[in-house]
Amino acid sequence: MPRALTVADFLPESDPLSALTARTGRRIGAGQVTDLARRVHGLRLADDVVYGKDLIAPALRELRTAVTLYREGTHTEQVGRELLRAIGELAQIAGWVASDAGEHAEAERIYQLGISAARAAGDGVLSGNVAGSLAYQWSNTGRPRDAVDLAAAAVAEAGPDAPAKARALYLDRVAWAHTRAGQDRAAMTALGEAGEALAKDSARTESPSYLYWMDSGELQVMEARVYTELHRPLRAVPLLTDVLGRYDASHARELALYLSWLAVAYADANEPEAAAGTAGRMLSLGQSGSERTTERARIVLDRLRAFRDVPEVAELLAS
Repeated sequence: MPRALTVADFLPESDPLSALTARTGRRIGAGQVTDLARRVHGLRLADDVVYGKDLIAPALRELRTAVTLYREGTHTEQVGRELLRAIGELAQIAGWVASDAGEHAEAERIYQLGISAARAAGDGVLSGNVAGSLAYQWSNTGRPRDAVDLAAAAVAEAGPDAPAKARALYLDRVAWAHTRAGQDRAAMTALGEAGEALAKDSARTESPSYLYWMDSGELQVMEARVYTELHRPLRAVPLLTDVLGRYDASHARELALYLSWLAVAYADANEPEAAAGTAGRMLSLGQSGSERTTERARIVLDRLRAFRDVPEVAELLAS
């Protein structure tokens, strides 16, 4: 029986985070690490409302600054670990931003840097988050089999005692990888495990700050996306309409993405008028700064061309 792959198997042979042999820079203290962590979270919040092409420059600038602090500054072992953890978190969000901007090769390099930093800090939950983000990119860019292996390795890296939100998110990524690989049964199994994991979350459960957005609504969206991909619109439509009915409209990119899945689900349900109305709402939000939404718009319009004789669809395609 072949050995199960680990996150380390997906790192390049040369360590992306190799430190300088001699550090002659200024002393780095806990205060600077706290300030860096604050800026990392600010970048995450910015990503909620700003598209990748508009955010990639400041994201990369922050990442370079953090790596320079670690490589060139002098610090205690504890401060060094916190710096590594901050680099891991920064790399996850910077990689996500780069991927949203369509810079997939750059995003992969950034994610590998983040995995290396998180592992060096001894933070398996963080390493699992960064690795799972790379697996998610691979799922969507033609490497679903690799994505399945890496997403499973990310769950193992985080460990069975990881916070409920973390396990739920990482299992969600396993489900999506299986879906994109055409492994329907495995996808449904992973979705069930993700739901069971999130059910264990409570107000008393402490989760990393980078999982602030993970909740039952996000789990519903992932379930709906899997059902849509598997052409089960009768399951997908109720989930998506429920989530969209209470979604924060200021998060325009995610709203556009979720609407795109609903439009495809309506088309699969042979409801072209509803699909056209939903697609029109999606397109009105704009997507020029996000390669993700641009690609989803192409997919939706291609799907609707099968209904080009329906007046509502014809009008949308003409516009």
